[in-house]
Amino acid sequence: MTIFRLAGPFGRRAFLSQLKARKIRVASYAKAAGSDELKSQEVKLLRNIGVSAHIDSGKTTLTERILFYTGRVEEMHEVKGKDKVGATMDFMELERQRGITIQSAATYTHWKGHNINIIDTPGHIDFTVEVERALRVLDGAILVVCAVGGVQCQTMTVDRQMRRYKVPCVTFLNKMDRLGADHYSALTQMRKRLEHNCAFVTLPVGRESQHSGVIDLIEEKMLTFNEPFGTNVVADAIPADMLAEVKERRQELIECVANADDHLGEIFLEERTPTILEIKAAIRRAVISQQFNPVFCGSALKNKGVQPLLDGVVDYLPNPTEVENFGMVENKDPSGKKTTVEKVKLDPTRTQKNPLLALAFKLEAGKFGQLTYMRVYQGCIAKGSTLLNTRTGKKIRVARLVRVHCDTMETLTEAYAGDICALFGVECASGDSFVDSAKFANMSMEPIHVPEPVIAMSIKCEDSKKADNFSKGIARFTREDPTFRMEYDEEHRESIVMGMGELHLDIYSQRLEKEYGAKVILGKPRVAFRETLQAPCEFDYLHKRQSGGQGQYGRVIGIVEPLPIEQNTELEFYDECTGTNVPKGYMPGIEKGFRTTATKGPLIGKPVSGISFTIRDGASHSVDSSEYSFFCAAEGAMKQVYENGQWQILEPVMTVEVMGPMENHGTMLHTLQTRSAIITGTDQVAGYSIIYAEAPLNEMFGYSIELRKVTRGEGEFSMEFARYCVATHKTQTELIREYQKEKGIDLKTKKRQ
Repeated sequence: MTIFRLAGPFGRRAFLSQLKARKIRVASYAKAAGSDELKSQEVKLLRNIGVSAHIDSGKTTLTERILFYTGRVEEMHEVKGKDKVGATMDFMELERQRGITIQSAATYTHWKGHNINIIDTPGHIDFTVEVERALRVLDGAILVVCAVGGVQCQTMTVDRQMRRYKVPCVTFLNKMDRLGADHYSALTQMRKRLEHNCAFVTLPVGRESQHSGVIDLIEEKMLTFNEPFGTNVVADAIPADMLAEVKERRQELIECVANADDHLGEIFLEERTPTILEIKAAIRRAVISQQFNPVFCGSALKNKGVQPLLDGVVDYLPNPTEVENFGMVENKDPSGKKTTVEKVKLDPTRTQKNPLLALAFKLEAGKFGQLTYMRVYQGCIAKGSTLLNTRTGKKIRVARLVRVHCDTMETLTEAYAGDICALFGVECASGDSFVDSAKFANMSMEPIHVPEPVIAMSIKCEDSKKADNFSKGIARFTREDPTFRMEYDEEHRESIVMGMGELHLDIYSQRLEKEYGAKVILGKPRVAFRETLQAPCEFDYLHKRQSGGQGQYGRVIGIVEPLPIEQNTELEFYDECTGTNVPKGYMPGIEKGFRTTATKGPLIGKPVSGISFTIRDGASHSVDSSEYSFFCAAEGAMKQVYENGQWQILEPVMTVEVMGPMENHGTMLHTLQTRSAIITGTDQVAGYSIIYAEAPLNEMFGYSIELRKVTRGEGEFSMEFARYCVATHKTQTELIREYQKEKGIDLKTKKRQ
């Protein structure tokens, strides 16, 4: 009898296939391969990571190098390469044409016996939902920071998203070969603007055109990355002129980690020199607890510093068992009226014994139908098994289970806790949870945070013969992207699409033309204004109608109040009724009436938000009252508040970052101030001025043209949604006047002409 031992746990199926091809009978390997002990070893060698950053920081280029050095791809291609192939992760035609990442792409690879699932995410704020849902299902991340630009707008957004989902990260300081690269400035910005406890783990040797390698501060050696393509990593002694700096930076690293890790802190206080293993173990503990962020330096484009980063991913980022994930369990009381939600910690053990809980985080339409990306948090998904959608209650059969590498796939027979996989033929929405038994139908994962759209445009199909294709495309895109929405405007009799920015809507208009042959016409951008109440307003409304037979009767008494500023995009409904004056069965009708009326405000017809509707009393009739009667009563109560309340308009405010030559600093400040911007800070980097500001989105249309004009084409800017704020008096007056003119309302009498 011959015994075979595998070097790693991830090649079992391929190995068994080879044995079968050679007609070698397997006596007992199948039993060992299915053991819980082996699966627990597998999960410790698993990493689920994302690559996130600001626009043009080099995320996709870095991912391309990672795939090349790990042997996943045989040759590297650039984002805008001369060979016109494009990066592996940018497989969509529009991505390769524009040189930007539009949608997140998943892949997997291996490094030093570890299996790494990678999701490359977009950098533009317009596609921020792609980053949200990627970080929701990941255990760790690589934050890419440009050594020239430092911490920028989207860097701060991504950092907030990581904090929201408690995702630990390591940082790669990229573009050390670029003119103006300054790793010290970038580190200082990370400490000040992101408030990170961070320190260098690798230090660059030279900057700009002199960048030749990195120094490993932990193992105290210099690494150079020689041809071909930086694959030949050579360790050498640290240059004599850098010895003092290396000693200082290594001590700084130990101090920063000691502040976050008690064990290393004790060693530091004892004035004992920690060993390499002790430092690495302390960094790992501090990173997983999100108390420390190790910073690696290099240049992805020049093939320098990527391999140490991969070692850092394996050494410092957590495996699925080291991250706490919680499921939500809904429990109803015996009467069935009250529902309580309980958080339950999930078991990451890779076994079929645990009940399944998986989250669908991304939908994608392909040539074989809808592809649903899933993260398995507990239990196992097997080919041929049946899953239950906890939101819809529908059962689906797993016909095909795959692991995705960009636009290619590998068939799987099963996926365990910690795995990221994809299924075909699953009708669901992004954020749906799946279980494997009806008795766990009350379990689900916490939902993905979806930001509200901030811009709208009218849209129509240029060729009426392509209307069916247009409808199919819109239906698919709205299902795949929850920030892309469409509604029909009855008043203007036109379709309105809403999204996160002009680029967002422009990309979808091009995709409709390229993928569905439906060329569309987009109207002028419209800002998603909202209306809100300034002060509490009470209501007492009686809806009574009698027209033979059963009538309608419903009375509601209560108050509408403004919510706190941080909740000014929400609507809340509260039932504070006591007794039986308003039966509880009518409450859904009252809430529906409130929310329906709130879709159109009193000032400019925009949705109402940032208010709470509280019903405290009322009256009903034993015969004439119904849910519809109270629906009408709530509508009447809201219209009463529209008449008597003090209302104001809210507008989206953006965080803006403008960069241009120092000699144009004053001019750039003036262009922002004329657009009602509030300057929050300024900075200087390598002869360039950076201005940080907050400005109303309504004032920022056409700013890119003005900025290029005053900086002779050298200026650039980026912006992201910050919050909703009260619009200026001038803006409110103009909007109200335009609305009244459009409706034919006399400005003095406020009556229709």
